[in-house]
Amino acid sequence: MIHVELWQANLELARACLHHPFVSGLADGSLDREAYKRYVAQDVFFLKAFLRAYALAAARSRDLDEAQTFHALMGGGFEELKAHDRVAARFGIDLEQVRPYPETLAYTRFLMRTAWHDDVPQIVAAMTPCMRLYAYLGQELKKMANADTPYNDWIETYSGVEFQELAESIEQLLDRVATDAPAVRDAYRYAMECELRFFSAPLEVGDE
Repeated sequence: MIHVELWQANLELARACLHHPFVSGLADGSLDREAYKRYVAQDVFFLKAFLRAYALAAARSRDLDEAQTFHALMGGGFEELKAHDRVAARFGIDLEQVRPYPETLAYTRFLMRTAWHDDVPQIVAAMTPCMRLYAYLGQELKKMANADTPYNDWIETYSGVEFQELAESIEQLLDRVATDAPAVRDAYRYAMECELRFFSAPLEVGDE
């Protein structure tokens, strides 16, 4: 299955994310509060673009099953945004004044360019890594997280059954629409590279 091949081909990037200081800080609670606030703001900007890419992909679907899968995935994206709204209220994050970092812009522009100009296989390949990576991180952090980490909501969200099912859904779609083509592999890998840079950005900048 192509989703397994692509995941295995990029496993070193997934593990780099797992051991990234930002991600490990979620698990043990050592992540700087301001860095987390910056991350949430950037992720809201990202998710809005992700939802637009889903909508474009749904419009280009070749059959009803594809369209229904994208519709379900969009529902999951809206739930993530609702979760971020709750986090923003708890941490005092102004989501109306988000200035995207270069790393965020690079990722979202890649997604939108792919959704507008490429075929469905490349679009799904570009979007799958985010879902599978977060499902992976959620499951792994669940095993090692400190009980009193203030970021337990993040871990619970991405280790939860609902998110795991969404990740499996987009992987199943990838298996249906894609073959082992260079464009598919390139889209998947670039998205994984963007994910790693996305975790670094909130640690490398000052307050917005």
